[in-house]
Amino acid sequence: MTKSRIGKAISIICAGALVFSLGGYATGANAATKKVTIKVWDPGLMGHLVNGALDTKNSFIYTAKKAYEKLNPNVTIDISEIDGGVSDTQFKAASIAKNGPDIKIGFAGGNTLSFAAFLEPLDKYFSKAELALVKGTGTVRSGYNPSGPLLAMPYGAGSYFYIFYDKRVMAANNIDMTNPPKTWEAFLALAKKLKNAGVENPIWETNLEGYTGAWVIASLVGGQLGPNAFYDMYTGKTKIDSAAMTKAYQAYQNLYTSGVTNADATTAGQGDRLNGFLAGNGAMIIDGGWDNDPIFKALGDNAGTFAIPQLSGSKYPKILAGGTNVAVSVTKYSKNKAEAIKFVKFLMQAKTIDKYVKITQTEPSNHVNADASVIVNPLLQTQAKDVAKFPQVYPFDNIMPGPTNDLFYKLNASVALGQTTPADAVKQLQASLAENK
Repeated sequence: MTKSRIGKAISIICAGALVFSLGGYATGANAATKKVTIKVWDPGLMGHLVNGALDTKNSFIYTAKKAYEKLNPNVTIDISEIDGGVSDTQFKAASIAKNGPDIKIGFAGGNTLSFAAFLEPLDKYFSKAELALVKGTGTVRSGYNPSGPLLAMPYGAGSYFYIFYDKRVMAANNIDMTNPPKTWEAFLALAKKLKNAGVENPIWETNLEGYTGAWVIASLVGGQLGPNAFYDMYTGKTKIDSAAMTKAYQAYQNLYTSGVTNADATTAGQGDRLNGFLAGNGAMIIDGGWDNDPIFKALGDNAGTFAIPQLSGSKYPKILAGGTNVAVSVTKYSKNKAEAIKFVKFLMQAKTIDKYVKITQTEPSNHVNADASVIVNPLLQTQAKDVAKFPQVYPFDNIMPGPTNDLFYKLNASVALGQTTPADAVKQLQASLAENK
């Protein structure tokens, strides 16, 4: 499982009640004529916690369930919230016994591909015209082959990796953020300027688990190699132990050796990242769109953001790292496959995805006919405009096998500590992929 995304699922705070319009969705003509129960397993990606309790009133999947059942009175959507830490193990065991769910909600990318043996290819259920309306299908095709079986439908445009900053700190130090840093080097130079001005922690960092490395490496390698950077590493077209990866790791290591982060940056845990920034422990933070909502709620118009900038001289200086996080699959062994497909089609309607965006305010829609007006968080508005304009690279840990990702996070932490050299890190990752692919 992609560990750096687990926190994303549980950090989303629901923005408000969701009311579905009944127009344009299912009709009596395609409704089930006998009682059918569709089992859905969700590891906290579409059903969210509020103050530690599952919010079935406002969570997207439960409002979608309510709307669909109203349109299809003979269908019951039975949702089970599976602990994200054990959901993969439970799904595999249940699938071997053929008594798992009809629909699996999971992470796009490697997490979906790893269960290909149990997932129904969806190509024959969606026309070419329908698929052309949805972005991100390449993240859920077997082997990342453009013509490979479609193992799921990607849901939402996903989260992208950004720098968030406190405008008040910048203004107090006479720093004009009208034009944010355009290169990684300029970003570190800005941090050093703040340090020299007396700001104790220009960049608040918590990298015990190595998650920051996943976001920074994705950005800096994508800038050098382009949108297919990590797909090509997975297929062997490009080597992981390449000059681009080594250069990115060196630049990432410089973040911790340049004196612009907090003293405990390499030993503080992910749980302190957002809380520390919101408490005023730093002027800037490297984070993802999954924290748009809490940052805006805490800082309001004092919150600013810009994409993680690329290394100077990068071929793709405007590329964004990130992409679809969530995927919706149908199991091969489902006893209600036809009805499960109908529910997935309902979920894939442009208006349904718009409601997903509206209620979470964490990511844009991945539907061509999305309604951008549903985005009210100004941080997400900025990111959505970027996603519409600039190319994107799907991150390393979204694509690679689980064991390689586990090593990736460990090496990210080790490189930041100076215990592993960038060159050795990429060699270890190359060996891991060869062993686990």
